[in-house]
Amino acid sequence: MNGLSKKKYKEMNMYDLICTAQNGDYDALEELIKREQKNIYASFCYLGANKENISDLTQEALFRMSKNIKNLKNPKLFKSWLGQIVTNLFYDELRKKQRIPDSVSIESFWANDENNDNGILNICDTTLKPDEKTLGKELTDIIRDMISALPEHFRLVIILRELQGLSYEEIAHITKTNVGTVKSRISRARSKLQECLKPYLT
Repeated sequence: MNGLSKKKYKEMNMYDLICTAQNGDYDALEELIKREQKNIYASFCYLGANKENISDLTQEALFRMSKNIKNLKNPKLFKSWLGQIVTNLFYDELRKKQRIPDSVSIESFWANDENNDNGILNICDTTLKPDEKTLGKELTDIIRDMISALPEHFRLVIILRELQGLSYEEIAHITKTNVGTVKSRISRARSKLQECLKPYLT
């Protein structure tokens, strides 16, 4: 019976899962945590959180999500709400540590298409041949260094857009800027990265 119950939660769409969790269903909350924990962990990695603190930050974000989900008035705004939790925790850490963010790692790059509203950042998990692994690692290291070198406000909007999948309006709300500024920062960040990558992709 429990197996069937677990399967039911796995098959739920996000909206129904969030609503069910808000009504005090712990199994629904458990499934929601499972769906979001990898994405939250990756977000802290890409934002440049201290490597030793990423697991703790992820656990704290999940704790705050679980504790406060009942206070979320509109389940459709869950992603934006969760993005705000992640962003606040990251800035809290920066204020405490006053340090330069660590390197981050991604395994693929996104297309330069401002009109593409689909998920542009694709985290690959494919099996490669030895020579492909070597080339892939070299490119990953290059991209990691480039992202680390981006100004914080560029890096943040890229992560919120490409990894969290937030809209320009949601990012503007989280970063307390206007939509035009968000679009400009994302465009400039992509341009900087792609310009630096040209020698390695030709």
